[in-house]
Amino acid sequence: MYELKTKENDRSVIEFIETVENPKKREDAYRLLDIFTETSGYPAKMWGTNIIGFGSYHYKYATGHEGDAPLVGYSPRKSNFSLYFAPGDTKREELLQKFGKHKSGKGCVYINKIADIDVEVLKELIDQSITFLKETYPNQ
Repeated sequence: MYELKTKENDRSVIEFIETVENPKKREDAYRLLDIFTETSGYPAKMWGTNIIGFGSYHYKYATGHEGDAPLVGYSPRKSNFSLYFAPGDTKREELLQKFGKHKSGKGCVYINKIADIDVEVLKELIDQSITFLKETYPNQ
């Protein structure tokens, strides 16, 4: 049976952020930590080796595949920041239109730095993602 590699663990979020080499990126990683913690209302937890997640939910697809994932999160990658929001939420696209400079994939939104985005829209994306996931997976 397939086992997820990205699981919540007890590694230190602060120690992980301190490993970010670029000082500006590290500063933005701390700023995102504050924004996500304050907006989500959940403490930061490490998921896998490089994702900082907030809250969690259990999903189960029609295929039978199931697992746990953070409600929202981010990862300071070498080239950019990956922001993790709920996949499948149609309101996300609406919010992204006023978000600022970014690229997006199925579950991720990629930004280079906080200065490129509207932080208030980021807060709306965090709130919307959590609301969507709690409605989609209500028995948590």
